[in-house]
Amino acid sequence: MAKTKELSKDVRDKIVDLHKAGMGYKTIAKQLGEKSGTNDQERNEADHTSIENSHSLGRALIPEAMANRGPSYGLSREVQEKIDQKYTLDLEARLVDWIILQVGGDIERPEPGRLNFQSWLKDGTILCRLINSLYPPGQEPIKKIPETKMVFKQMEKISQFLQAAEAYGVITGDLFQTVDLWEGKDMAAVQRTLSALGSMALTTDDGQYRGEPDWFHRKAQGNRRDFSEEQLRQGRRLIGMQMGGNSGASQSGMRGYGMPRQIM
Repeated sequence: MAKTKELSKDVRDKIVDLHKAGMGYKTIAKQLGEKSGTNDQERNEADHTSIENSHSLGRALIPEAMANRGPSYGLSREVQEKIDQKYTLDLEARLVDWIILQVGGDIERPEPGRLNFQSWLKDGTILCRLINSLYPPGQEPIKKIPETKMVFKQMEKISQFLQAAEAYGVITGDLFQTVDLWEGKDMAAVQRTLSALGSMALTTDDGQYRGEPDWFHRKAQGNRRDFSEEQLRQGRRLIGMQMGGNSGASQSGMRGYGMPRQIM
C-alpha cells in the first residue's frame, strides 16, 4: 500500500470536528474529497488520499488529538470541576444495577468511580445492547453491534445509541454528546441521559423494562379530552369569572351629571 500523504493541521482539526458532529469516517473522507481539487483528476486523488488517511486516523488521529488536550487550567478547570461535581456515585450504582439487570448476559460489573463507569461504557457496546433490550425481539433498532477496538467504530456505536434513544422518546436536551462520554468531559450528562431513558422505559410500560419501579420516576401522561361541537358551542356562551360580573350592582343614590356632590 502506498504511503499516505501527511495532512496539514487544519485538515486534521477539520476531521476531528466533523467526527464530533457525528459523521462517520467514510462520510468525512467523502466530504473532504469533495472540497479538495479543482478538476476530476485532482478530486479523485483527493478522495483516495482522504479515504486512506481517514482509515489510519480512525486508529491514530482521534485518540492522539484527544490525548494532546492536556489538563485544564484557570477558568476551564473551574468549569470542569463544577461539571464533575454534578456526578453522583449513588446514581451511578443505580444505573449499573439497572443496566446489568436490563441487558442480562455476562456483563461484568465495573468498579465504583467516574472513570471506571466511563471505561465501562466507552466503546458503545453496552449502550447499544441496552437500547436494544427495550424492544421486542426482532424489532431492535441497532442490528449489528461489532466488537472492535477501532476508535471510529466505537464512537459510531455511541452515536447510534444516541439516535436510537431519541427515537425511543428521550428529548434532545437530555442527550449527552459523544465526546462527553469518550473524553469523559461530562459524565453527569451521561447519567442524565441514562436516567431519562430509564424513566421512558418505565413510563412506556410495555413489558420490556426490567428493574425496580422506584429506580426512576414515571413521566406524567397526557389526559386528552374530546368535546362535542355542542359542548364547545355552549362553552362560548358562558362568561368566565375572569371577565368580572355585575352581581349586586345598583344605581341607587346616583345623581344627575353636573349636580354638586353632597358631603354630609
